[in-house]
Amino acid sequence: MGYLGRRIGKSQDTGNPTADGTGAGILDLFTNGYFQRQGNVFNAPGAAVVPPAGITATGGVISDYTDGPTVYRAHIFTSTGPFNVTAVTGTGLVEYLVVAGGGGGAVGGGGGGGGAGGFRTGAGLPVSVSPYTVTIGAGGARSVSGTDQFGNDGTSSIFSTITSQGGGRGACNPSATNGSANPGGSGGGSYGGSTIASGNRETGTSTPAPTQGNPGGAGSTRSSLTHGGGGGGAGGAGGTDPGSGPQYGGTGGAGSPSTITGTDTIYAGGGGGGAQTGLGGPAHPGGGGGGKGGDAPGNSGVDGTVATGGGGGGGSNPAAGGAGGSGIVVVRYVIASLTATAKATGGAISYYDGKTIHTFTASGTFTNTSGSNLTIEHIIVGGGGGGASASGGGRGGGGGAGGVRTSIPGLMPATVDSQFTVSPGAPNALSVTVGAGGAGKLDPPYDQNGNPGSSSIIGPGPIVGTGGAGGSGNATGLSGASGGGAGGQSQTGGAASPASNSSRLGYPGGNSEGSGFRSSGGGGGAGGAGGNGTYPGGGGNGGVGVQLPAIFRDPNSTVGAPGPGGGKYWIAGGGGGSASGPFGATLFGIGGGPGGPYAGGGNGTITLSTNSGSGLENTGGGGGGAFTGRGGNGGSGIVLIAYPS
Repeated sequence: MGYLGRRIGKSQDTGNPTADGTGAGILDLFTNGYFQRQGNVFNAPGAAVVPPAGITATGGVISDYTDGPTVYRAHIFTSTGPFNVTAVTGTGLVEYLVVAGGGGGAVGGGGGGGGAGGFRTGAGLPVSVSPYTVTIGAGGARSVSGTDQFGNDGTSSIFSTITSQGGGRGACNPSATNGSANPGGSGGGSYGGSTIASGNRETGTSTPAPTQGNPGGAGSTRSSLTHGGGGGGAGGAGGTDPGSGPQYGGTGGAGSPSTITGTDTIYAGGGGGGAQTGLGGPAHPGGGGGGKGGDAPGNSGVDGTVATGGGGGGGSNPAAGGAGGSGIVVVRYVIASLTATAKATGGAISYYDGKTIHTFTASGTFTNTSGSNLTIEHIIVGGGGGGASASGGGRGGGGGAGGVRTSIPGLMPATVDSQFTVSPGAPNALSVTVGAGGAGKLDPPYDQNGNPGSSSIIGPGPIVGTGGAGGSGNATGLSGASGGGAGGQSQTGGAASPASNSSRLGYPGGNSEGSGFRSSGGGGGAGGAGGNGTYPGGGGNGGVGVQLPAIFRDPNSTVGAPGPGGGKYWIAGGGGGSASGPFGATLFGIGGGPGGPYAGGGNGTITLSTNSGSGLENTGGGGGGAFTGRGGNGGSGIVLIAYPS
């Protein structure tokens, strides 16, 4: 077949990678495509053709961005997965950021704040042709409401030879069992006059680790009231009650900044200490992800922010401490130099199939910097609902998936949103909110419903992808963007709530079965209803999710999760329901449908006191239901924006 058009300059096989006009010249569409297939043109607008750093790799969410004339590619991991290096033709050196999960806050008078996850960053790390498993540390679970309950340690994040230790848990009354603060990447905050917990230590040893955090703060007692110390942070030690004036819990230790993703972000701030009166220690001003401590009797500590490694805030008796924030791993390297930049800022920026894609895994701002109006496509996914836990009258139902809103026809079987036209300049910027997943619940006390996920939003407008419903412990399923699975006996699954434009966001949760064994229903997904609990059999499967449109299926990126048939890029699967394994039911519900877990949904359980699977971060997947253990947390949401490059 003929092609109308011509090349100006050297031929496609003799063109060299220069930007001075002596190389490849101006290429027609066909020839430019040919060069791209040979790997000689960076797939971005205005790119000067220069030799790449020599690394070809896949994995994580891709962010391609400029710093001056230099183009970096960052692979951003907010959940565990592979970084697969398929070719190295140069030095093979990468930069890295490895942040572990933050420690959970305690409760007991004023509980100590959780220490931040270990923070390690550097350059010059060699990689070779090989798959590398990237492990993302989970945040330490929140303490249970009640007197003198300690937090839980965060877990380690790992890339290649770099390991960051999980943050130390916050302390409760030292007379309680295991009541002291723990060391870790950063140490947890202490209680009363207890010993300060160190940072920069390998967990469980006295061996100094590479610099990655600071000690927790000392607790204090004033006027017969006890105030917890703040958890240590990557940028400073945890604080303590000042000793005069208003009575406070200690301030969480400062976090540390990094621009490795292309956005200036502060990671690994310590959790604030709880106070019996006055104000709890706030998170470090300016960021860091550390949760605020409870500031009055009965006020809970705030969770550390997902994907920052922030420590959870200490609770004020008898309210719970906050959970630590999960960690993050980022790997980046130089790929080219540019003579022009993207048309907007915000999120992780990548280029694929003629589109510029902005991926928001955390809240931010989308600003048109092109000088002209931009018409954009969008996908908004709310946070998934948390799984329930039950053992009294029911079994824990699976959490519903976060709601999906889109301007792209065919993703959801209903009305789509209108496209945005974004005018240039900061006054016209869009605020982007990424919803957190709902917390799973722990039984006892009996029959605890999972928490709903939070909404993801693009505004002004706004366009809202509401969160999925939490699973039910012993009742009719809860309603949400996708409904939660029912618990108890012969209960109906939760309804799916429509969007403001009456379009479908998701599907209902599944029913619980009618015998005394009470297998629970699975949470609804964005692509199908949650399965019903059965006997003999087990918990209902989570509802199926949906696969992102082709423009977001960059083979270098791992946005989304696996789905049916071995495909990738799936989102918003429902959480699986739990069942009474010891009493006859033999199967737990599978997240996101049979054969999974798929689309980010977490599995349920059939074993007593076993924690169920959490939804994957940035998929909106629902958490699995549990049988007396802890229900899985819902996965956080995600926002995707695309426009022609």
